[in-house]
Amino acid sequence: MTRTLSAPVTVAFDYTRSTGPVLGRFLTGLRDATLVGGRTSEGQVVVPPPEFDPVTHAAIEDFVEVAPTGTVTSWTWVPEPVKGQPFDRPFAFALVTLDGADAPLLHALDVSSPDQVSTGMRVQVRWAAERVGAITDIACFEPVAGLDGVEDGAGGPDRARPQPRDEAATEQSRSTDVTGVVTPVSLDYQYAASPEESAFYRGLNEGRIVGQRCPACQKVYVPPRSACPADGTPTAEEVEVAQTGTITTFCIVNVPFLGQKITPPYVSAYVLLDGADIAVLHLILGVPADEVRMGMRVKAVWKPREEWTYSLENIDHFEPTGEPDADYESYRHHL
Repeated sequence: MTRTLSAPVTVAFDYTRSTGPVLGRFLTGLRDATLVGGRTSEGQVVVPPPEFDPVTHAAIEDFVEVAPTGTVTSWTWVPEPVKGQPFDRPFAFALVTLDGADAPLLHALDVSSPDQVSTGMRVQVRWAAERVGAITDIACFEPVAGLDGVEDGAGGPDRARPQPRDEAATEQSRSTDVTGVVTPVSLDYQYAASPEESAFYRGLNEGRIVGQRCPACQKVYVPPRSACPADGTPTAEEVEVAQTGTITTFCIVNVPFLGQKITPPYVSAYVLLDGADIAVLHLILGVPADEVRMGMRVKAVWKPREEWTYSLENIDHFEPTGEPDADYESYRHHL
């Protein structure tokens, strides 16, 4: 049996959002080493402040500054941290009710063993050395020596009496309030190719483009499928297709984005390879973007052999062959 291929894959992007006036105020406070909560219609102080009241659904407008100390109301131990967590060593996640607040905030607690954590223990914020207006401006919570044993939910002796702020500094910071956040999002997983896909990728590593033919409808699929999507018949016959084809449809990319390797404008197009019945999406170069058109005949341009892997990226791009355009009737059924 032919061994199937697998490879690690990372899907990542930067999630960008505007904060609005409520979360923006909370994040601006974090940047300035201040904790801001919102008071609900029932008189409870919640940190971070909700954008809308949970009972009346009105926008939150009553903001309260709370203390950077609080009480652990619940916790869980993390014996094996994973990528992206606050520490690369064991730690605890804890729900902490800050002094002056009525609802707990979830964050990391820096202790070396679960024996050092207990419900009711007193903790304080450890601020990040550089603050930018993000929840990570709170590096973690850490124990406050000598203040354990406070009655659960009591919030400690300084409850509702937060530290005063410099009003001049407050006015100055308002001109640079946090209005947006960019959060990297990443997912790592192991992709296992099917036997048919493995044959396709092995072909690319040999400089060939391989598909599978459906025995019922005779359509050739590139990349191959384990079964024909039209009639469900398993595909078994391997077919090598040509490295020339026809552009069936295309898009001119004019908008720059993070990680872009080519300066716009450029063209991404679906290319129907000769001998295939389904088009593949790829890059079109070697021709001005405004001259690309449906029906244009193109050919694969491969990267240098030493750069080949088991990937469709072995084909660097497609470029015009110089042949006359294909007749519309020859590819219209594939649109």
